[in-house]
Amino acid sequence: MESYTIGQAARLLGVSVDTARRWADAERFPTRREGTRRMVDGPDLAAFCVEAAQEAAEGEEAAYTSARNAFPGIVTGVKLGTVDAQVEIQAGPHRIVSLLTREAVEELGLEVGARATARVKSTSVFIDRV
Repeated sequence: MESYTIGQAARLLGVSVDTARRWADAERFPTRREGTRRMVDGPDLAAFCVEAAQEAAEGEEAAYTSARNAFPGIVTGVKLGTVDAQVEIQAGPHRIVSLLTREAVEELGLEVGARATARVKSTSVFIDRV
């Protein structure tokens, strides 16, 4: 069974190490000691990730879409072309780049610093194990 340090868990959750420690101290997910390190077992971290995502979704306004892979984040870059545009969003540890029309970017008011959600719908999803 794979285990993670609090720092690794924080990176996977997309939060600071301090936040992950506070969640562990509040017993939101179980930890154990290996020497001086606090460790989180993979299945426990996975269960907490699902729970945290559901809690976050409950606090958001319902989206009317069939795309379920949502990455809420902040716009970190916009490159406008004559007809097309490239928008970059930082969603936790994920950097997402989307190509869309300039008109869509202007209608949505996308600019650096704006909150946005990238939704991904695909027929092929590739998974790499690190």
